[in-house]
Amino acid sequence: MNTTAHKIQFRKAQTAMPASIAPEECLNAVFAAALSAVDPLIVVPPFLPVPPLNGRTVVVGAGKAASRMAQAVEANWNGELQGLVVTRYGHGAGCRRIEVVEAGHPVPDEAGADAARRILDLVSGLGSDDLVLCLISGGGSSLLTMPAPGITLEEKRAVNRALLLKGAPISEMNCVRRHLSAIKGGRLADACGAARIVTLVISDVPGDNPAVVASGPTIADNSTPAEALTILDRYGIVVPEHVRTLLRESCRREVVTPNPANRVVVIATAQHALEAAANKAAELGLAPVILSNRIEGEARDVGMVHAAIAMQIRDFGQPVAGPALLLSGGETTVSVRGNGRGGRNVEFLLSLAAGLDGRSGIYALACDTDGIDGSEENAGALIRPATLVRARALGLDAAEYLANNDAYSFFDRLGDLVVTGPTRTNVNDFRAVLVTTDDI
Repeated sequence: MNTTAHKIQFRKAQTAMPASIAPEECLNAVFAAALSAVDPLIVVPPFLPVPPLNGRTVVVGAGKAASRMAQAVEANWNGELQGLVVTRYGHGAGCRRIEVVEAGHPVPDEAGADAARRILDLVSGLGSDDLVLCLISGGGSSLLTMPAPGITLEEKRAVNRALLLKGAPISEMNCVRRHLSAIKGGRLADACGAARIVTLVISDVPGDNPAVVASGPTIADNSTPAEALTILDRYGIVVPEHVRTLLRESCRREVVTPNPANRVVVIATAQHALEAAANKAAELGLAPVILSNRIEGEARDVGMVHAAIAMQIRDFGQPVAGPALLLSGGETTVSVRGNGRGGRNVEFLLSLAAGLDGRSGIYALACDTDGIDGSEENAGALIRPATLVRARALGLDAAEYLANNDAYSFFDRLGDLVVTGPTRTNVNDFRAVLVTTDDI
C-alpha cells in the first residue's frame, strides 16, 4: 500500500496587522482560507488515477465530503464511470453519473446500511482490468454501515451512541466499529476481488492514519478484537453477550489483507487547513503559531490551555510577540454530563471565554470544518473580550451553561454563532485565537 500526502508552502508574516481590518474579519478570513485549502473540488483532481484502458471504473465512497469529491471526479474524468457514494443528510451535491445517497450521522441508520449493501454489489465480480476509485472522508464510519453477521443495526447503533456519550476519541470509536462491521477494516477492498483500487482520503482524524478515517474500508486493519473489548470495558459500556462472543471469536478469523498494490492517497488534512490559515494570517500582518494539528482531550480543558497561551503572548510576548494568531486542529471530545445543546467547538469557546475572563485584545473562532458542530446547524462560534460582559447583561452565567453542556444556547442568545451550512469537506476542528496589541 502506498500512502502519500500533498504539501502547502508556508509564507512568512508581514510586519503589522492593517488597522482597517476588524478582528472578526481576520478570523473569518483565515477560516475561509482554511476551508478553501481542503475543498474537494481543489484537492481531488491532482490525484485522480489514469482511467483503465479496457475495464470499467466504479466510484464508491462515504463521508461528509463524499458528494463534493464525486463532483470533482465527474468534472475531471476522461472516460466512462458509474458508482455510488453516501454522505450525511443535507450534505449531498448533484452528480450526473455517480449516485449520491444521504444517510444518518453520527448514529447510523437503515439508509446507510442499504447504501453499504449496494456498494458491495457494485464492486462484486470486478476483474483485473477494472478500477475502483474509493472516495473516503470523515463521517464514513457511521454512513457506511454494515453490521457483522449476528449483530443487528440497532445493537450497533446502541454501541455508537454509548461511545459518543462517553466522549471516546475517534480512534477508539473506529476501532470498535471496525470489529463490528462487515465492510470496514479492509473488507470493502476484499470484496473488490482482482480490481485495482485507488483510495483518496480527506482525513478528519488526529495523526491522519488512513486506516482510521471512516474505519478504513479499503485498508487492512492492524487492531485486534481484544482491543475493541478493552475499549468497551474501559468506558463501562454494556453490550449483549453475543456481541462480546463475536469479538472474542473473531480473533480466530482470517485477517483481511487487501492487495498491497492498492494505492491510498491522503489528499487533505487538518495540517493543510492550518497552513493555509497561517499563510492568510501572515498576509494580514499577524504572527501565526500552529500549536498542533492533532489536539485531543476534553474540549473545556483544551479551552483553558489555549486561554493560558493567549495570555502569555498578551502579557509577555512569548512565544511570539503580538499581534499573533494561535491555530490548532484535531478533535476534542465532550463527556456529556448535562442536558444542554452544543458541540465540542462551542464548548471549547465557552471554556476559553471563562479562562480569559474578559481579557482585553483577545478574540477567537472555533468551528468544525464540515460546517456542523455536533448535531446543531452552526459550525461554531466567535468570542470577543466583551463576551462575558454581554452575557451577564442578558442574565447568562457562563459557568452554569458550561456545566450543562449548553454552549450552543449561550452563544445563540448572544448572536455569536457561526453558521456556514454544510461545507462538504471535513478535516475536523479548526481553532483560531487572535491576540492583538490593542486594549479593546
